[in-house]
Amino acid sequence: MPLPSLKAQFAALLQTPSVSCTQAEHDQSNLPVIHLLADWLGRLGFECRIQPVADSPAKANLIASLGSGPGGLVLAGHTDTVPCNPDRWQHDPFTLTEADGRWYGLGSCDMKGFFPLIIEALQPLLDQPLKKPLIILATADEESAMAGAQALVADDLLGARHAVIGEPTGLKPIRIHKGILMERVDIIGQAGHSSDPTLGRNAIEAMHQVISELMGLRNQWQQQWHNPLFSVPTPTLNLGCIHGGDNPNRICGRCALEFDLRPLPGMQPDELRATIAQRLQLVAEEHGVQIDYQPLFPGVAPLDTPARAEIVQACEQLTGYGAGSVAFATEGPYLNQLGLQTVILGPGDIAQAHQPDEYLAMDRIEPMVRVLRGVIGRFCL
Repeated sequence: MPLPSLKAQFAALLQTPSVSCTQAEHDQSNLPVIHLLADWLGRLGFECRIQPVADSPAKANLIASLGSGPGGLVLAGHTDTVPCNPDRWQHDPFTLTEADGRWYGLGSCDMKGFFPLIIEALQPLLDQPLKKPLIILATADEESAMAGAQALVADDLLGARHAVIGEPTGLKPIRIHKGILMERVDIIGQAGHSSDPTLGRNAIEAMHQVISELMGLRNQWQQQWHNPLFSVPTPTLNLGCIHGGDNPNRICGRCALEFDLRPLPGMQPDELRATIAQRLQLVAEEHGVQIDYQPLFPGVAPLDTPARAEIVQACEQLTGYGAGSVAFATEGPYLNQLGLQTVILGPGDIAQAHQPDEYLAMDRIEPMVRVLRGVIGRFCL
């Protein structure tokens, strides 16, 4: 049975919702998307392995391989999307709409649309024997918990040593990006009547010092770490939301803060968290409160693929652009941990991601297909 056309594949993926979200009421399975891709790639001769995600029966990765032997190439993307607000869209987010030289739909840019482009690129090459394997990797939950990428840690991906992740980069290769940690601090004090401060332990006052400590660490890290490859060349720490207290005449018994930290390459997430925890322990002792400090999700380390890596140089040659940096995080560091040299390179623009009326410009399709065909030829044929 022949495969659907490029446009039909694109449309089928968009009309198969696969939202991932930290809020359970919005979270959806990605299995229907995984089975679509497995069907198409299976027809092309790929061996398709569906890898369950631990503790998430409705989530899975797809590892589809063609050829065997050491080395090889991974072309990777995530199958989930962020939630959307259909009432803010001019087009149906779950239907492919072609207008103004663009393909509109949720996931068109970020990044379900990458998979049909891979299939388009490789079909003319299938009559040539592969000297090294080609692996198509489709992951779950990139937009929420990175659970799919974490599930890969025990996998060797057939010994592949090069990877391209098709996140939106405007057809420019990216070899370096910041990491991201999202953290929560809960302070439990003691409520009491505000007329006598000795009757309680004020969680807001303790949080005031916690914030001062975090801002002090931010200043320290920004003086210590600097990378001119980034438009914001220092690490950032954003105080995102805070909640505490219930009435002006009560000593606040509870206060919670959530913040994110975006480290530069070279900064180790475990060391950053240990430093924060040490400072919080001192605040807890000084104020006589309980402080619980937990990550909201495991976090993503920075990506730093060497400029001399073969995949970096190949993508630079194929695109005509030098490899650069982005501030957003990807699954790249997880692949690097598996021993793959990884480049982020896709046809979309990050400005279109997570926005109403997300789209992929149609004039990006053929150039991306050419790049993919070139990288497959370089590393597999």
